[in-house]
Amino acid sequence: MFNNRAKSFVTIMVVVALSALLLRMAVHRIIIYKIQQNQLLAQVNLKLFSTAMENYAQNNKNVYPASVDLLIKHDPPYLERDYLAATSVRGYEYDCQRLDPAGYNCTASPVNCQLTGKTVYTVSTGGLILAENCDQK
Repeated sequence: MFNNRAKSFVTIMVVVALSALLLRMAVHRIIIYKIQQNQLLAQVNLKLFSTAMENYAQNNKNVYPASVDLLIKHDPPYLERDYLAATSVRGYEYDCQRLDPAGYNCTASPVNCQLTGKTVYTVSTGGLILAENCDQK
Protein backbone atom coordinates (compact mmCIF):
# COMPACT_ATOMS: atom_id res chain seq x y z
CA MET A 1 0.00 0.00 0.00
CA PHE A 2 2.41 2.70 1.16
CA ASN A 3 5.96 2.71 0.04
CA ASN A 4 8.78 3.53 2.45
CA ARG A 5 9.07 7.06 1.11
CA ALA A 6 5.42 7.86 1.91
CA LYS A 7 5.79 6.38 5.42
CA SER A 8 8.83 8.58 6.06
CA PHE A 9 6.96 11.67 4.88
CA VAL A 10 3.98 10.94 7.16
CA THR A 11 6.34 10.32 10.09
CA ILE A 12 8.15 13.60 9.48
CA MET A 13 4.84 15.50 9.24
CA VAL A 14 3.62 13.98 12.53
CA VAL A 15 6.89 14.93 14.25
CA VAL A 16 6.70 18.49 12.85
CA ALA A 17 3.06 18.86 13.97
CA LEU A 18 3.83 17.63 17.49
CA SER A 19 6.90 19.88 17.70
CA ALA A 20 4.82 22.89 16.62
CA LEU A 21 2.18 22.09 19.23
CA LEU A 22 4.75 21.76 22.01
CA LEU A 23 6.47 24.97 20.93
CA ARG A 24 3.18 26.84 20.92
CA MET A 25 2.40 25.63 24.44
CA ALA A 26 5.87 26.65 25.64
CA VAL A 27 5.63 30.13 24.10
CA HIS A 28 2.17 30.61 25.64
CA ARG A 29 3.54 29.73 29.09
CA ILE A 30 6.49 32.08 28.63
CA ILE A 31 4.16 34.94 27.68
CA ILE A 32 1.96 34.29 30.73
CA TYR A 33 5.05 34.21 32.96
CA LYS A 34 6.33 37.53 31.51
CA ILE A 35 2.92 39.17 32.02
CA GLN A 36 2.86 38.01 35.65
CA GLN A 37 6.39 39.34 36.19
CA ASN A 38 5.47 42.71 34.63
CA GLN A 39 2.38 42.98 36.82
CA LEU A 40 4.32 42.13 39.97
CA LEU A 41 6.99 44.70 39.14
CA ALA A 42 4.30 47.35 38.50
CA GLN A 43 2.81 46.68 41.94
CA VAL A 44 6.25 46.85 43.58
CA ASN A 45 7.12 50.10 41.79
CA LEU A 46 3.82 51.71 42.82
CA LYS A 47 4.38 50.59 46.40
CA LEU A 48 7.89 52.11 46.33
CA PHE A 49 6.48 55.35 44.96
CA SER A 50 3.71 55.40 47.55
CA THR A 51 6.13 54.67 50.40
CA ALA A 52 8.40 57.48 49.24
CA MET A 53 5.45 59.88 49.13
CA GLU A 54 4.21 58.85 52.58
CA ASN A 55 7.71 59.09 54.11
CA TYR A 56 8.20 62.54 52.59
CA ALA A 57 4.86 63.71 54.00
CA GLN A 58 5.68 62.25 57.43
CA ASN A 59 8.97 64.18 57.49
CA ASN A 60 7.37 67.41 56.18
CA LYS A 61 4.36 68.02 58.45
CA ASN A 62 1.93 65.93 56.34
CA VAL A 63 2.65 67.92 53.18
CA TYR A 64 3.20 65.74 50.10
CA PRO A 65 5.69 66.73 47.40
CA ALA A 66 4.28 68.59 44.40
CA SER A 67 6.77 66.88 42.06
CA VAL A 68 8.77 63.68 41.85
CA ASP A 69 11.96 65.79 41.69
CA LEU A 70 11.59 66.56 45.40
CA LEU A 71 11.70 62.81 46.13
CA ILE A 72 14.70 62.13 43.90
CA LYS A 73 16.85 65.19 44.64
CA HIS A 74 16.39 65.05 48.40
CA ASP A 75 19.47 64.02 50.42
CA PRO A 76 19.15 61.11 51.04
CA PRO A 77 16.67 60.45 48.21
CA TYR A 78 13.25 59.07 49.02
CA LEU A 79 13.11 57.53 45.55
CA GLU A 80 15.99 56.38 43.35
CA ARG A 81 14.23 56.64 39.99
CA ASP A 82 11.63 58.84 38.30
CA TYR A 83 9.11 56.29 37.03
CA LEU A 84 6.94 59.05 35.58
CA ALA A 85 9.70 60.27 33.24
CA ALA A 86 10.39 56.82 31.75
CA THR A 87 8.43 55.90 28.64
CA SER A 88 7.75 52.45 30.08
CA VAL A 89 9.21 50.05 32.62
CA ARG A 90 8.85 46.34 31.78
CA GLY A 91 5.64 46.85 29.82
CA TYR A 92 4.00 49.38 32.15
CA GLU A 93 3.63 53.15 31.95
CA TYR A 94 3.40 55.25 35.11
CA ASP A 95 1.39 58.45 35.48
CA CYS A 96 0.13 60.67 38.29
CA GLN A 97 -3.21 62.34 37.73
CA ARG A 98 -2.82 64.16 41.03
CA LEU A 99 0.46 65.14 42.67
CA ASP A 100 0.09 68.06 45.06
CA PRO A 101 0.78 69.00 48.72
CA ALA A 102 -2.58 67.51 49.77
CA GLY A 103 -2.00 64.04 48.26
CA TYR A 104 -1.50 61.95 45.17
CA ASN A 105 -3.20 59.55 42.78
CA CYS A 106 -0.95 57.55 40.44
CA THR A 107 -1.44 54.64 38.05
CA ALA A 108 0.58 51.91 36.39
CA SER A 109 -1.02 50.86 33.10
CA PRO A 110 0.13 48.17 30.66
CA VAL A 111 1.54 49.52 27.41
CA ASN A 112 -0.42 46.89 25.50
CA CYS A 113 -3.40 45.41 27.35
CA GLN A 114 -3.30 41.59 27.49
CA LEU A 115 0.22 41.47 26.01
CA THR A 116 2.44 43.33 28.50
CA GLY A 117 -0.03 43.18 31.39
CA LYS A 118 -3.65 42.51 32.20
CA THR A 119 -4.18 44.83 35.16
CA VAL A 120 -4.14 48.59 35.77
CA TYR A 121 -2.94 49.47 39.26
CA THR A 122 -3.82 52.70 41.06
CA VAL A 123 -2.34 54.02 44.30
CA SER A 124 -3.68 57.02 46.16
CA THR A 125 -2.94 59.00 49.29
CA GLY A 126 -2.49 56.62 52.19
CA GLY A 127 -0.90 53.88 50.08
CA LEU A 128 -3.96 51.84 49.10
CA ILE A 129 -3.34 50.03 45.80
CA LEU A 130 -6.38 49.14 43.69
CA ALA A 131 -6.35 46.75 40.73
CA GLU A 132 -8.65 46.81 37.71
CA ASN A 133 -8.68 44.71 34.56
CA CYS A 134 -7.20 46.77 31.71
CA ASP A 135 -10.06 45.72 29.41
CA GLN A 136 -12.44 47.71 31.64
CA LYS A 137 -10.48 50.95 31.31
